[in-house]
Amino acid sequence: MGLMLACELGLAGVRPIVLEKRPEQGDLPKANGLGGQIVQFMDYRGLLERLSEGSSFAGRPPGFPFGSVPLSFAGLDDPPLRVVLIQQPRLERLLAERAVELGAEIRRGRELLGLSQDEEGVTLDLSGERLRARYVVGCDGARSLVREQAGISFPGTTDDEVLRLGHFTTPDLKGPFEQYEHLGLRQGWNRTPRGRLLVTSLQPGVHIVGVRERGQEPEGPVTLADFEAAVHRVLGSGLPLGEPVWLSSTVSQARLASRYREGRVFLAGDAAHLFPAGGSALNVGLTDAANLGWKLAAVLAGRMPYDLLDTYDAERRLAGAHTLAHTRAQAALEGLTGENGDALRELLTELFAYEGPARHLGQLLQGSDIRYGAAAGHALVGRFAPDLPLTTAAGPTRVAELMRGGRPVLLDLGGGGLKGAGWVDVVRAHTDDPPADALLIRPDGYIAWAGAGDLPEVWLAS
Repeated sequence: MGLMLACELGLAGVRPIVLEKRPEQGDLPKANGLGGQIVQFMDYRGLLERLSEGSSFAGRPPGFPFGSVPLSFAGLDDPPLRVVLIQQPRLERLLAERAVELGAEIRRGRELLGLSQDEEGVTLDLSGERLRARYVVGCDGARSLVREQAGISFPGTTDDEVLRLGHFTTPDLKGPFEQYEHLGLRQGWNRTPRGRLLVTSLQPGVHIVGVRERGQEPEGPVTLADFEAAVHRVLGSGLPLGEPVWLSSTVSQARLASRYREGRVFLAGDAAHLFPAGGSALNVGLTDAANLGWKLAAVLAGRMPYDLLDTYDAERRLAGAHTLAHTRAQAALEGLTGENGDALRELLTELFAYEGPARHLGQLLQGSDIRYGAAAGHALVGRFAPDLPLTTAAGPTRVAELMRGGRPVLLDLGGGGLKGAGWVDVVRAHTDDPPADALLIRPDGYIAWAGAGDLPEVWLAS
């Protein structure tokens, strides 16, 4: 989240400082891909091609799990969900490279010890130095010291199950699941009376095994012996695992910060929200950064009023609440056991096969169900701008290419001779079946205004 925010600020001409506690970049594959609206945003920033290089999959998947119920998009002409399989270390490297290209400074080995703020800025006490900043954004995870020091509460619940997750190499196997077939295991989650066992693979030669059971998160690092014992408890027998690449344990939490802003301090990512299922954390967190970056830059440059910063909490906390709701539902489906749970999953599998439910749930997972300021004006306002094919005086283009510079774009589709000012780029273009005479697209890709007439006065600053 911090690196994404640094990219956005740098693109807008701000020179941010990223403080990283770790002395070196991590190499643990804690996340395995991006999915949802953030994929389209990466395209709008010109980063999708970089992220997709070497990916085992990039595009619209044929289906996706909603909790423990399979969701198929086979009957949809335009599946709503987009994904890119990319492991977190590579994603971090690419974002760090881009942030530095845009002028950001990354200081590693800097641990935050405390902070305080006043009307002019924020003072940060670090290991070995003190730093003064106009604004601070806490992207420091579930145990956020920034959130604690800002006095922001983090209400929610903690699961009573522990998940142990491991990546293992199996170079001698023709396929990652051949060794499990004789045990009756299938790819994905397998249920037993004592818990659940995950077997899957996202890259050749490496498979992922997860064990979920009731209990407390173990203290200290997970060892191979710990992992094997958990497998035996849940499965009732041992399981050939191979050489461990990475082992971890976690207990799911469902939490949403009481607010995303306290004065000059903001929260993003896991510091602001924790989701109990669905793999949404990285995608929602990166979208937090996309939303906040342009707003901070516009206020710092005097282009937009200070009150604009209030909309970060209003918009992104709404998105966090939406995601928390459907991930709670997914977690509930995963946790249901016995014949009642099996019956509900069977019924939902039948229901999800219909086009309407499949599209709706796909939009939930994509994040395209979110509308900022839902009661405001034209139906397009508050929605992510569609990637319309366009014809301009300079030739063919599309909305994504117009957004690469991270500036607001006034797209004149009605030939009305609309005028922008200063930092708003005016583009006159033609598209078949235009959704409105004009669209004012914010730097983060969302539509701020649509219709006909003059540009709203608040956007006319130079």
